[in-house]
Order: sequence, then C-alpha cells, then structure tokens
Amino acid sequence: MDKEITGAIKERLAKANKVVVASHVRPDGDAVGSLLGLGLALMDAGKAVQMVLADGVPASFRHLEGSDLVVKAPSGEYDTFITVDCADFKRTGKVFENFGQPDINIDHHVTNEQYGKINLIEAEEVATAAILTNHLPEWGFTITKPIAAALLTGIITDTLGFRTSNTTPEALRQCAMLMETGVNMPDLYMRSLVKKSFPAAKYWGAGLSSMEHANGIVWGTLTLEDRKRAGYGGNDDADLINLISAIDGNKVGMIFVEQNDNHVKISWRALEPGIDVSKVAKHFNGGGHAAAAGADIPGKLAEVQPLVLKITREMLGL
Repeated sequence: MDKEITGAIKERLAKANKVVVASHVRPDGDAVGSLLGLGLALMDAGKAVQMVLADGVPASFRHLEGSDLVVKAPSGEYDTFITVDCADFKRTGKVFENFGQPDINIDHHVTNEQYGKINLIEAEEVATAAILTNHLPEWGFTITKPIAAALLTGIITDTLGFRTSNTTPEALRQCAMLMETGVNMPDLYMRSLVKKSFPAAKYWGAGLSSMEHANGIVWGTLTLEDRKRAGYGGNDDADLINLISAIDGNKVGMIFVEQNDNHVKISWRALEPGIDVSKVAKHFNGGGHAAAAGADIPGKLAEVQPLVLKITREMLGL
C-alpha cells in the first residue's frame, strides 16, 4: 500500500507548479524541519512554494536556511496543498479554515486523522522529517546541505536528542546519511535542544520550582504569571518537558502550560518503553505518538490539571 501511496505522491509533486506547504501551530523542530526540508526541495526543483506556519518560526530554529522565507498566511493562487507533521487539520490554524482539503498529508503520528486526498502516515518513523529523508530521493529530489540540516533538526528534536524509547538504528542511519552532506550535527543539537535565552532560562526556573511527582508521573506547571515575570515571549514551555523527561524514577513526564485564552496546553512524554501516551492525548482531543503527545484543553488551570492527572493515571494504569 505504501508503494502505491508514495508513487501517487511522486506523480502529484511532478505535476505541481504552485505549492503551499503547511504544518501545525506552535511548531516544534519536526514541524519546522519537515516544512523547510520539503519546501526547499520543491523550490530547488523549480516550483513556486509558499511555506506557511501560522505562528511563525520559533527563535531556536531561525538559524536554518530558508526560515526567513516562511510566512504566517498563504496568499494568491496554488495548485497543490501539502501538510506535514500535522495529525489534525485544525492544528494548521485559522488561516487554513476555509482553504479546502490538502492534496497530500505526510505525518508520523499514529493519531493522524487521514484528512488529505493522499495520506502518507508512517507511525513507525521517529519523525516526519525521517519520512521525508527516506522518500525525497525516491520522489526525484536531491537532499542538499540546507535540506539535510532541516531534516536532521526534525529528527534530533522529535527524539529529544535520541532519548525517546522509539529511537531506532534506522533513525541513526538516516542521521548519518544527512550528516554526509556536510551538516554539523553537534551544532544543530546545541541550537535546538541545549541553548536557551535568558528569559527562557528564568521561565524554566519557575517550572522546576513547581515540580511534583506521584504514582509514576512527574509534572511541572507554568502559569501566565511565570511567563510575565520571566519576560518570555512564547506561549509554550520553552522545551522544559525535555528536562522533566530526564528525571529518574518515573514512567510519565508532563507539563501544564497556562494559556491566555482560557486554555491549558499539556505535553506528555513516555519515560519507559511500552507506555503509549498518545491515547491519553487523543482522549482530550489532542494527538501525537506513543512516546510523546500533546493536547490543548479549554478551562482554568486549577480545574484542568487534577482532571488530566486523574485520567492519565487511569488510562495508563499508574
């Protein structure tokens, strides 16, 4: 079936002239890396391409070549619409509300809703960037150094630096192949996972001081007031979940991030093999994969947090 799907994508891309490529709101490294990897490959092939992220490119990924070409909304005519790393079409943002069905949907989330005309969903891959690493050459595109840097960033970030339980020998082989283009992987690793701005570090401090653990779950909380005091401009957790995931003696890591629209953004990480946090996220209308998932839940933090912790324990048997 996959050969039939990848063949259909190859044919569709060959005919495409004006392409819109999009990913999800609050983009992570895989969203940005997949968007740039595919977008730059299409541009190199002579296509007119709009790369769209409704929330723009986070500061930690603006060093990637092509990031300055990403826009926050599509404009003008197009003949092909592609989404990458987006399990739920609504997560592309309001700018795509009346845009119509995507022609191609490429993703690795097991919770993907298969909303495209053609859907390439490879849940066994560690990142959508890994799917593109495998298939871009097959579709007739050359993986240049800038494309490799984008794809490598996607794989590095979605595996938390090769620390998630779904990291495979194949993922490491993909990275080795991408490095052979001349990309400096240690530099990409530092920029995407290690380096932090001063406000982000202060924001982390608030999250670390809030940490609790019980029943195999360790979690932190970031409030609107924490964000304001730190001077942190993002509406995410500044990747604090990656640090929480490194805390020993737990089975699941979580972060609760209060949003200014009366929502709470929640991220889950499985800290042991065999735990599937995507089913908990799906219960709350979120998505993801077994090792990492997230959801946006309406309501006040004080009400949402105890409910989510209770359901997480029940669904995962903790």
